[in-house]
Amino acid sequence: MGPPPPPRPPRPPFSPPPNPPDPLSGISPRTASILCYVPGMGWIAAIIVLASHRFRHVPTVRFHAFQGLYLFVAWLMNDQVLKWALAPSPFHHLHDLVGLVLFIMAIFMMVKASRDEMYSLPIFGDLAHRSMSEN
Repeated sequence: MGPPPPPRPPRPPFSPPPNPPDPLSGISPRTASILCYVPGMGWIAAIIVLASHRFRHVPTVRFHAFQGLYLFVAWLMNDQVLKWALAPSPFHHLHDLVGLVLFIMAIFMMVKASRDEMYSLPIFGDLAHRSMSEN
């Protein structure tokens, strides 16, 4: 028989795995705010921003996320409701005008967000402020 095996080192106490890195850690509040207004896709960024832990306590970013979501809802209503409601009437081009105005508003807000301005659009800004106060 040979020598006894060396004693095993004591097991360290259980510790939970380290937290995964925050995927939004490299995004500045300004960039997050701008992304919430990208026409057609800003709603995705807005939802991610609102759900993220990183921006949970940054009022400016949350405001832009809510306002960007409301702009997207207006775009959806224009595209899915107004377009079809006005189709048989002589005012069917009003849908295009509303779409252009919403597009210009989104670009305008991207510029405002890039300057760290918390500009409140009529109606949309009021809704965004109310949404922020409910959380």
